[in-house]
Amino acid sequence: MTTLELLGWDPGYAASFEAYAREGLLPGRVTVAHNHLFRVAAADGEGPAVLAGRVRHLAEAASDLPVAGDWVALSAPPGDACTIRGRLERRSFVARLSAGGVSETQVVAANVDTLFVVAGLDGDFSPRRVERYLELALAGGSEPVIVLNKADLCEDAGSRLAEMERVALAVPVAIVSAALGSGLEQLAPYLGPGRTVALVGSSGVGKSTLVNRLLGEERQLTRAVREGDDRGRHTTTRRELLALPGGGALLDTPGLREVGLSGGESLGSFADVEALAEACGFRDCTHTGEPRCAVKRAVEHGELPADRLDSYHKLRTEQRYASLRQDEQAQSVQRRKWRAIHRAARRHKPRE
Repeated sequence: MTTLELLGWDPGYAASFEAYAREGLLPGRVTVAHNHLFRVAAADGEGPAVLAGRVRHLAEAASDLPVAGDWVALSAPPGDACTIRGRLERRSFVARLSAGGVSETQVVAANVDTLFVVAGLDGDFSPRRVERYLELALAGGSEPVIVLNKADLCEDAGSRLAEMERVALAVPVAIVSAALGSGLEQLAPYLGPGRTVALVGSSGVGKSTLVNRLLGEERQLTRAVREGDDRGRHTTTRRELLALPGGGALLDTPGLREVGLSGGESLGSFADVEALAEACGFRDCTHTGEPRCAVKRAVEHGELPADRLDSYHKLRTEQRYASLRQDEQAQSVQRRKWRAIHRAARRHKPRE
């Protein structure tokens, strides 16, 4: 296999690239996108690249700009004279709302086959947080796998596994210890030539240690969690696509302190709740106080955990608010565009 094929290049991408190929451009994959600085991998190696002004100008939103994992069209092999002239359509993505209350979608990674949702089995164990990460995976088209790390620090991993499986539904769950290197064989089916895996999770769950184990070298810096709450401190500071020794790619991401959900019609990670809702007496049932509510009935009969429904309500409200804010933002952008068009038209109106 060629270098690009090991990183995921296939006939489908090649077909999408034909128009760029006719222009004499070369395919490459973004390995780092950090503060408008890029590194790309191509057939002739890896190196820096700059983004063409036309690509930046035509982007309707920041989420349209290349990120780690994107396949791009290059003017030349990676190096000082390499310019990114275009981006192929993404097959999948991992995205969240930008931190700080800004209603703008931030793409964290692109073209990810499998998303390892890493959670710690120490004092910072949180199924509610994992629900958010599962929603990011399902909304963007990646296959999620929950990785419960730090098994060496947990005396009752079985009960934690049972608790997580109630959240996971049909999503695979693996218990590992990256520090000891145990349980990693459970992750092997998701790795290999042509496949891309990304890791997400809060700071301190051991993502960097897991990355080092999978790479077979101490590539990423690791730091101990804080005493008292087992919360982590950022060690990975940028998103980087790394080539795995056996082929394929691994995309490490910084720990996310905020995981804001983008707007949508449903929550894929709550298929159990939404399946129950099909039997509700009212099509627009909110599952709060309406009569003949199948969801509330399931909670009363112990078929659905009450905290699961509480989490559903919280994330659904957040999702609807995000949809409203994004619609308002899109309308605002359109108004600004039309004002600019009218101003330009008035400036160029011929004198009578």
